[in-house]
Amino acid sequence: MESENNKLFAFFEKYLMVPMDKIASFRIVRAIMAAGMASIPFVIVGSLFLVLNVLPETFPFLGSFFDNTFFRISDLYMLANKATVGILALYFGLVIGYEYTKIIAEEEELNLNPLNGALLSLFAFFMTIPELVLNNGRMSLVEQVDDNITIVNGWEMVDYGVSRLGATGIFTAIIMSIVAVQLYRLCVKKNWVIKMPEAVPEGVSRSFTALIPAFLVAFVVLSINGILVALGTDTFKMIAIPFGFVVHLTNSWLGLMVIYFLVQGLWIVGIHGANIILIGFLTPITLANMQSNAGGANIPFSGEFNAAFVFIGGAGSTLGLCIFLAFLAKSQQLKILGKSSLVPGIFNINEPLIFGLPIVYNPFLAIPFFLAPMVSASIGYFAIKLRIIESVIAHMPWPTPIGAGAFISTGGDYMAIIVSLICAIAAFLIWFPFIKMYDDKLVKQEKGEEALI
Repeated sequence: MESENNKLFAFFEKYLMVPMDKIASFRIVRAIMAAGMASIPFVIVGSLFLVLNVLPETFPFLGSFFDNTFFRISDLYMLANKATVGILALYFGLVIGYEYTKIIAEEEELNLNPLNGALLSLFAFFMTIPELVLNNGRMSLVEQVDDNITIVNGWEMVDYGVSRLGATGIFTAIIMSIVAVQLYRLCVKKNWVIKMPEAVPEGVSRSFTALIPAFLVAFVVLSINGILVALGTDTFKMIAIPFGFVVHLTNSWLGLMVIYFLVQGLWIVGIHGANIILIGFLTPITLANMQSNAGGANIPFSGEFNAAFVFIGGAGSTLGLCIFLAFLAKSQQLKILGKSSLVPGIFNINEPLIFGLPIVYNPFLAIPFFLAPMVSASIGYFAIKLRIIESVIAHMPWPTPIGAGAFISTGGDYMAIIVSLICAIAAFLIWFPFIKMYDDKLVKQEKGEEALI
């Protein structure tokens, strides 16, 4: 049995930990992770104003009160939402350009200015936003105003502002940041820059340093976009094709199960799976899905679906486990560990349990550690898919306690609280037989009756 467990952990280390760890070390992945984390505070603030705006839909008795109070100034306070969730692609493009340039400069010891990288990234991204069409050998900006769509001078306008500046533009912003920073890197490496005397102020010197890279970025991006427009598409639409496939895959139940299996597989060998997969790779997708939900879609995997319905108590859905350890465990070491982990667990922090039980490299607890979040994710997924509860439209901080995050992130749906509790209970029922057996073994060990192997 021990040999089989060792083979299992060796399998995860070789085929999951090593590849994922290598991917997570890529420069662009680190830059995307930085962008995701940098944008979250703004998304949370903007989301709260959206929740305020939709509360009367959940509680109709508030309708009259809101009509005479908040809704009189809703166009004012909703600017906070439009300036955050509505322009998420700008946040990502700016931070990725900055961080990616900074990483390259430090690791290759090149004289790259992160601010130049950020501005060049935005420059490249903005050139992909306006929609163009080729008619009779002439390229012109699209103009279309009717009941279904509003495009003025190539800029498509929607409720939250310019459509391509929102979450749907994140993937294009990422690619354009890569292109711009790599071209900037090429110019500096080949010494294709205008150097100013040391006496010239830094701000002036920086602007001339970025001059040739800016020309090169403009030439490359405009050339690519022009060719694609001539073929009946554009850069934005082309980039959306492969990323659209990934988004569709992650929004299926099977895709969700694969995601949480991979997250738990990393955790079980001591790697922070949520940081690498959920934050590093999937934040652009969950934020884009959340914005789609605000526009009327019904996508389960969006915003902080993870904290609201899956990782209740932390990775492995361990809140119920933590309560059991604190008040019902017979083993003294488990009881002490449970009490010390209870408060952090309420706020979805469970590293004390993961490394204190321990769960990592522990064959007794590996099965529930995998199954519990997959079951709770399934419950949350189908509750939203079947419209038992509203989809996530607001991004809450991941440490928000059980029920509160689900309630607010779904726009005030009280049924979301119940579903969140059901997810936690279902997770604990999976944990119970395993932790009971583990507890009994530790009790015997404490009494000197058995060695834990």
